[in-house]
Amino acid sequence: MISIRKATVNDVKQLAIVSKKAFFIPHQHAIPEEIMDKYLKESFNEETLTKEVTQQHYEYHLIFYKEKLAGFSKIILNTENEHILAKNITKMERLYLLKEFYGLGLGKKLFDFNVGLIKKNNQKGIWLYVWIKNYRALNFYEKVAFKRIGNYDFPISKTETRPNYILFLNLETKN
Repeated sequence: MISIRKATVNDVKQLAIVSKKAFFIPHQHAIPEEIMDKYLKESFNEETLTKEVTQQHYEYHLIFYKEKLAGFSKIILNTENEHILAKNITKMERLYLLKEFYGLGLGKKLFDFNVGLIKKNNQKGIWLYVWIKNYRALNFYEKVAFKRIGNYDFPISKTETRPNYILFLNLETKN
């Protein structure tokens, strides 16, 4: 019913489609259409995703529900952040679900899978950026014990940014 597996280059076409749809939903009213279109094309095109899926420290995992691709995660092992003193930490860059799969607990399953993977790689914590008005994501991260440690202006074009929080989950103190 639910399965998770590592993404390969054979998944890139589907990954591009899911990425665009999943990013669009929480940001559609905050980013002007022409900037959104350009950001989606630049960030989630097949060439970019192919490079990332094949990089050693990037981990893309797909989650399926009833054999349908429901979403994915992207983590980057050993990625420091100036706001965090700890070493051996992971950046969780994406934890995306398609809207039709909200409310099924899939985000939590994928998150827990990533925590296990991160711990196996001797990482001490997880950090991420989240848009300050992405309330659904903020509620999720609060429930799984992330703490706000800073702010970041996330660039969506050469001239525009969106305010984000920097969140951190210390895995050494998490039960």
